[in-house]
Amino acid sequence: MKAKYALFLSTASLLHAGNPDLEVPLAAKSEPWISPTADIRARYEFADIDGFDASHALTLRERFGLKTGSWNGFSALIEGEFNQAVVDDYHGGALGTDPFNPANSVIPDPETSELNQAILQYSGFDSIFKLGRQRMIYDNAAFIGNVGWRQNEQTFDAISITNTSIDSLTFNYAFLNQVNRIFGSDADGSLALTSNVQDVGSDVHLLNASFVGIEGVTLGGYVYLMNFEDRKNWDNDTFGVSAKTSVAGLALYGELALQENSGFLAEDEALYAHFSATKAMGSHSLTLGLEHLDHGFKTPLATVHAFNGFADAFIGGRIEGSHNGLTDLYLSHSIPVFAGIKWTNIVHAFGDNEISTGYGWEYNSVLAKKFNEQFTAIAKISHFESEGDSYVGGISGLPTMDRISVELNYIF
Repeated sequence: MKAKYALFLSTASLLHAGNPDLEVPLAAKSEPWISPTADIRARYEFADIDGFDASHALTLRERFGLKTGSWNGFSALIEGEFNQAVVDDYHGGALGTDPFNPANSVIPDPETSELNQAILQYSGFDSIFKLGRQRMIYDNAAFIGNVGWRQNEQTFDAISITNTSIDSLTFNYAFLNQVNRIFGSDADGSLALTSNVQDVGSDVHLLNASFVGIEGVTLGGYVYLMNFEDRKNWDNDTFGVSAKTSVAGLALYGELALQENSGFLAEDEALYAHFSATKAMGSHSLTLGLEHLDHGFKTPLATVHAFNGFADAFIGGRIEGSHNGLTDLYLSHSIPVFAGIKWTNIVHAFGDNEISTGYGWEYNSVLAKKFNEQFTAIAKISHFESEGDSYVGGISGLPTMDRISVELNYIF
């Protein structure tokens, strides 16, 4: 605990910057010159993966920061991140992390004390410029995300620009020099099974645009050129487009992408597609969707937990591009139940390059309650039932697995 607060106090005086809060123009006369920030989460998580002992993790994660007001367009934020394991009967995900119990099911929330964000920001000329360690989320986080579900989020050492000079067009560009992974700075990737856990040096260029100039339609496009130090199998060049609109009471979404240098050896080409239709029926909402990744299509910087079920059965192959193809047909239903609680149930059917249950099926149930602007509670139940088809290489099918979690979030 002493080390945790020492790190926070030593970094707080640096007054670097960067937080989504700073993207809103700051009112210099009404806002104090320096303001504190806090994002605190307490979570219990249970994981039971076939072939491993069941795991229990009770973790407390705090992010404390300081942000400045705006001066001639310049502002700043610095933030430390600290995670403690109150109950540590689990595998933290990597050699060098604490806890490290390889016989247990993985819950990748190791204890950490590190710098989470440190960014200098400038707002002007219809643009926002950020320099430093920063959170970054593009679109639905299928390609670029912060892995916000885990206690130690993914951040990037980067230069980023958001420009709105052209009416109805938002343009984003970023250069990433390093990817700061969720396993923390103590993670050791020397073991073959945990070789993707360390922070990764990168030479990554991201271009992303969104256009809303057509009434009722949002168009998107992106070019992601990714090269990584010591993780050459992550390398890829990805080109994609997306669109969303409403037709006959249905909210429709579609996305297509082509990836060069796909596959574990970064030598192939692969396609990505994602389509969904959502129907609101009073307080109910029903979504039918299909996401498909050709053999080897990879998303190494994504928030993968948001896709293909909350049991996280498919994350490794999707990050590495080592999978044999993945098709996810899903049906989701949301409804408010009582006391402001939203209940969402999702079923998935997983196959390789065709719609099937060859890999298995999954059921997710989520209860969410927002008490006010500061407090939110979330409970999740996930069960993945394996059907035996090989997801990675020629090895046996994925294991059956369960995850249950209950958390309380506080932010100001």
